[in-house]
Amino acid sequence: MKKMIFALTLFCLTGLAGTAAAAVDNTLYAQLLSKHVHKGRVDYSGFKTDEQILDQYLDQLSRTDPGTLSRTARFAFYINVYNAFTIKLILTKYPGINSIKEIGSFFSGPWDKKFIPLNGRTVTLDHIEHEILRPQFKDPRVHVAINCASKGCPPLRSEPYEPETLEAQLDEQARAFINSPRFNRFKEGTLYLSRIFKWFKEDFNDNPLPFVRQYAAPPLAHHLSGTGQDIRISYLDYDWSLNQ
Repeated sequence: MKKMIFALTLFCLTGLAGTAAAAVDNTLYAQLLSKHVHKGRVDYSGFKTDEQILDQYLDQLSRTDPGTLSRTARFAFYINVYNAFTIKLILTKYPGINSIKEIGSFFSGPWDKKFIPLNGRTVTLDHIEHEILRPQFKDPRVHVAINCASKGCPPLRSEPYEPETLEAQLDEQARAFINSPRFNRFKEGTLYLSRIFKWFKEDFNDNPLPFVRQYAAPPLAHHLSGTGQDIRISYLDYDWSLNQ
């Protein structure tokens, strides 16, 4: 009897552990990203051709219970949700669209649109970003991972975010973004930064410099190390044109 009870207990514990370690299969999404995203530029025509495959992946995300995922897996999951459903949103208007800001109405924008079926609810991109990703994970690198389908946004990665490689992927994204003169640059004593640092300054403790210094490589790192603490900061205009 004792052996039976022990076996049943072990079975239950193993089952619970398996549930907590559940993973999301991103194979379809990986194939689409590899095929249609090159150096941050998105081939929306290609995605349109393969939209049925994208829909299969989105349905898979919608049927996933985030509560069965580890914290790291949830972080990767919600980043993929945001990015994949953003692509779907663009496809609802493509090719007759030049910017994501053209989607919506006078009273609401694309980020207020309830179109994401998730965990029994229909939510918005804003919900994913501002009610889940930012407050729950409190990692400023989220801003280099999620993509708003615009040229001013950190480029869309050509592979899904996976829990096993998430830390390395986020660091690589941050490093590439910080050191790209398209988004951040130092000139004549002034550090010109992406407007993302201004919009979400609280996520960077009201001071983007430590984050920028952490990921800066030469020549940017050299400029920042040689100018002391009194660095003038100016924020660049944001390019909302489609990242195609």
